[in-house]
Amino acid sequence: MTDRIQQIRAEAEQAITTAADTQTLENVRIHYLGRKAELPNLLRTVAELPAGERAATGKAANEARKALEAAIEQRALQLAATELEQRLERDRVDVTLPPDPGVHIGRLHLITQTRRELEDVFIGLGFNVAEGPEVETVYYNFDALNHVPTHPARLMTDTFYVEPGEDIFDPTTLLLRTHTSPMQVKAMERQPPPLYIIVPGRTYRPDNDATHTPQFHQIEGLAVDTDITLADLQGTLLAFARAIFGEAREVRLRPHFFPFTEPSVEVDVSCFNCTNGITAGGQRCPLCRGEAWIEILGAGMVDPNVFEYVREHGYDPEKIQGFAFGIGIERIAMLKHDVPDLRLLYDNDIRFLEQFG
Repeated sequence: MTDRIQQIRAEAEQAITTAADTQTLENVRIHYLGRKAELPNLLRTVAELPAGERAATGKAANEARKALEAAIEQRALQLAATELEQRLERDRVDVTLPPDPGVHIGRLHLITQTRRELEDVFIGLGFNVAEGPEVETVYYNFDALNHVPTHPARLMTDTFYVEPGEDIFDPTTLLLRTHTSPMQVKAMERQPPPLYIIVPGRTYRPDNDATHTPQFHQIEGLAVDTDITLADLQGTLLAFARAIFGEAREVRLRPHFFPFTEPSVEVDVSCFNCTNGITAGGQRCPLCRGEAWIEILGAGMVDPNVFEYVREHGYDPEKIQGFAFGIGIERIAMLKHDVPDLRLLYDNDIRFLEQFG
């Protein structure tokens, strides 16, 4: 009996060694150690053997079973490692290939889209883009732009001062700029006329409602040259309005007041949602409220007093003229895309933002 056990063990060890994969090895295990295999059956019949053979036969059968189980376990580890290497090689991913489906890389925010669109319009009209700091001094934000000391915009209720306890009339006091207009003076200090620039950027005022936020975006425009007139301003803004709102648009100028322009005007664009204040459905237009005109920006001819601050840089008010305008980027975005509440632009609601791809 022991001879047969050794023969079975030798055959099994050979089969284990030559097993090429885990499935073949599992078949070997079932053949030699399964419930119906010869070796386990020998173990179950040891008690039926003559007393003199039981001990030797039982010992040989147990040793053979344990040896085969250990050999199978060791071979299984070898085969698993080999098969893993083969699978990794077969399933290798080329990370340089584009993904499928493609990665969603997002889109420009509506404010950024509108800013770039406005920049493109004015660059096409011959303006250059300039940028300035968001933290300014009282001098550049107010004094050099002809704001009198009693102007309400200087009050702490209308302006964010960096150090509220400081003297708000001190020209060196720091504040968050309330408009991008400070770059008017800075640009003229750096470059003699002619000068044609737009200044996009963030500005700050203590407002917060459906049409105002504490932080907003503005584009300041400045053109300085000889023989510039209010008609040049109107023509520039007409080209802007038609590029943004459609070729059928018209603009009109209404008298107004700004400290740094004289004369100053409010600029309206003809409503693009109705005809003479009436919609196609015969209702009063909700956009222009039946007025047929929509206010879009403020502008005017540069006040000679502003030129006096940069006279030594070539800006003699007796020889040059200029015009300036300020456009709220959010306002243009809201009008063009029918956004009812300015705060939607800042809520980060993906459902809203994804509409403007």
